[in-house]
Amino acid sequence: MRRTSAFASFLLALLALSLALPARAEDQPAGQSAPAARGQLPPDGSRAQASRAPASGWRVGLGLAPVFAPAWQGSKDTALSIFPDLRLNKGDTLFLSVRDGLGWNAINRGGWKAGPLVKLRFGRNEDDGGSPFLIAGGSTALRGMGDIGAAGEAGVFVEKRFGPRMEWRARAELRQGFGGHEGAIGDVQIARTGRSGRLLFSVGPRATFAGRDFVRTYFGVDEAEAQRTGLAVSRPDGGLLSWGLGGTLTRPLTLRSAVTAIAGVDRLGGEPARSALIRERGRRTQVSLGLAYGVQFGL
Repeated sequence: MRRTSAFASFLLALLALSLALPARAEDQPAGQSAPAARGQLPPDGSRAQASRAPASGWRVGLGLAPVFAPAWQGSKDTALSIFPDLRLNKGDTLFLSVRDGLGWNAINRGGWKAGPLVKLRFGRNEDDGGSPFLIAGGSTALRGMGDIGAAGEAGVFVEKRFGPRMEWRARAELRQGFGGHEGAIGDVQIARTGRSGRLLFSVGPRATFAGRDFVRTYFGVDEAEAQRTGLAVSRPDGGLLSWGLGGTLTRPLTLRSAVTAIAGVDRLGGEPARSALIRERGRRTQVSLGLAYGVQFGL
């Protein structure tokens, strides 16, 4: 169920685009609209704040984010998790966080950013389906499906900010998994960012595509799993994993802290949705809600 994908063939096109972009220069304003479900963390509310650290210095962000979301991607059961949000940035060059992974803005000029990226995807537990940060709720629908270990995902990203005030942000990522899954996965999103009084907002559509190895790891049902669960054998193919809309609303509290409300709705694509796991024990439409608090300071 976890067969090796051809890493190079998926990365060459996006890497070529990255190399074709202008060379790096000064920072552009950052805004985010990203999934809060599926074991991923919400945007850092403190990122909207001014930092007293020099632009080229180190910045540290600390936060917590209670998130009410499906217990696992495709679940009809909900769970409450409290995610830690720990971040370390070196100017606008290097970044490290639980949600965004480890990355390098190798190209940073004229609204463009691009570079290498490594992310962590938390495992899936067949007993409750939840993340390691689960505190309430969960799901028993995965019993008999076996656990899926944590996975690393290495790849590249390209981001462009545009508009009269750089209020639009488009981003694409392409990654190859290792460990818990060995599939290719890509994310694309576009977001409108802005300000209304003291509130900062970000909202826009998003979509995720995945290779066959990824989809079969998380949504396939092999013969042994079918015997243990009573589900029909399912071998979904790769393609559109999910599509939806996400948004954040941030209220700065001080120069260093903020609180952020997170909301998102996503719908599984046709291939994962046709799996017996989703047809009989899950739901295509996924809704997530959360509230994050973060502080930021320089080193």
